[in-house]
Amino acid sequence: MHALLDLLLPPRCPGCGREGELLCGPCARPLARRLAEPPGIPIGLDAPLPPGLIHLEWCARFGGPVRDALHALKYRGERRLAGPLGAALAARWRAAGIAVDLVIPAPVHAARRRERGYDQAAELARELGRGIGRPAAELLERTTQTLALHDQGREARASTLVGAFRIREGAASRVAGARILLVDDIVTTGATLSGCAGVLLDAGAAAVAAIAVAREM
Repeated sequence: MHALLDLLLPPRCPGCGREGELLCGPCARPLARRLAEPPGIPIGLDAPLPPGLIHLEWCARFGGPVRDALHALKYRGERRLAGPLGAALAARWRAAGIAVDLVIPAPVHAARRRERGYDQAAELARELGRGIGRPAAELLERTTQTLALHDQGREARASTLVGAFRIREGAASRVAGARILLVDDIVTTGATLSGCAGVLLDAGAAAVAAIAVAREM
């Protein structure tokens, strides 16, 4: 599928515009910057671990070519970017992650998924799952379609997302007792990840960790 798409519509790097590459070497370099850093939140970063999570990782700061790549994946239909972005997630998790049994994306609302034609976090989760040798499954669903959260503070985001997620029908048995890795494209305050983690823990998950491609600083 991707080979045919590449032939009909050659990829163009969203960071610099170079044709023929989904994400060229220089623009992909920031995704590998944290590979040598120790696990967890860097000392001095005023960003507490979101409630419900035992571990949180990300690949890069949200900015520059990483921001451009995520926007192309999320808003411009460039699903092929899930490949290199998912590979970066897998590399960071292999370097700094903990043992998990199951990879689950933080879901978008069904209406937004229909509008885009896919869920970018689900695309990333599949690629990450392949990269770390763990199954990926869409076991969560979003029950409310919230307005954009980027202008809201930590408390407002948390309040907005109360009750926004639930376990898909028939999926509770897969969650119970599992060590779960949540996946999202961007983490800001962590309210989305925390909301998802609470639902999973209520359903009997043993522990919930999370990773995102980028973090807003």
